[in-house]
Amino acid sequence: MTSALPLPLALDDVHRAAALLDGVARRTPVHTSRTLDGMVGAGVYLKAESFQRGGAFKFRGAYNAISSLTPDALVQGVCTASSGNHAQAVAIAASLCGTRATILMPSDAPALKRAATESHGAEVIEFDRYAVDREQLLAALARERGLIVVHPYDNPAVMAGQGTVALELLEQAGELDAVIVPVGGGGLISGCATVVKALTPGCRVIGVEPLASDDVARSLASGRRERVTVGRTIADGQQAPTPGELTWPVIRALVDEVVTVSDAEIVAAMRFCFERCKLVVEPSGACALAALLAGRIEVSGLRVGVVLSGGNIGAEGFAALLA
Repeated sequence: MTSALPLPLALDDVHRAAALLDGVARRTPVHTSRTLDGMVGAGVYLKAESFQRGGAFKFRGAYNAISSLTPDALVQGVCTASSGNHAQAVAIAASLCGTRATILMPSDAPALKRAATESHGAEVIEFDRYAVDREQLLAALARERGLIVVHPYDNPAVMAGQGTVALELLEQAGELDAVIVPVGGGGLISGCATVVKALTPGCRVIGVEPLASDDVARSLASGRRERVTVGRTIADGQQAPTPGELTWPVIRALVDEVVTVSDAEIVAAMRFCFERCKLVVEPSGACALAALLAGRIEVSGLRVGVVLSGGNIGAEGFAALLA
């Protein structure tokens, strides 16, 4: 963990985001399970972001970013690119802030997430995530329509909003030895790592990503941003080709380790949440717990926080995966 330059995010930014979100975002619950503690030999605290507005942690960052815009910017409207959770979050936040949202969404995004996004008044434009560069598409859309980009992760206000997950977790669970967080573009883990390392410097921050999209693990190993070909995985919210330009310095400086899990291991974690904890968690949301259950991280005798980042999955899709 090294950083030669000032980081784009500080604990004060997260505290300001928490103040903006107070009374708007939900304070999501922390669940425990004696069965889980016995299986991994640790005290585990599951932060259930599936209970957040929009069904995932993404509302925190989206609302913090959009509510911070000037009145003139709100008149212009906002846009983003997302497979679903950030899309829904931006749509909800835009509606609350009195502006309009336009969303670039992969053509293979879950139908449930698209329907939910449109139900909040957003315009959805499809693209092929395996054939085109979404960053270029997003920049072109913003330029052509004069919209303000609310990036899914490469935005300091978004990163700060996501950091409120860890702020709450530490308040609810007390001091922890490790916090395990799913990783896509890095907004959630950069926000959480900023909080954890500022408040409990000895606590380890560990990221988890799917084997099919292991850009962050590769980047930490090489010490520079690596780009991978986006692979197919059930964890649709974690299919980023490279760490964010702004999130990467935070990850490099503050994240201790990133491990990977298979789709089968993710499904096993989803099943455990459903059968043992009575929680419905989507694949990306179960990724961090999957690493714990698969033994990727040594936690014996420790107090461990695990972020279950979202629960946006339909009944048919959930049943099909568990079958």
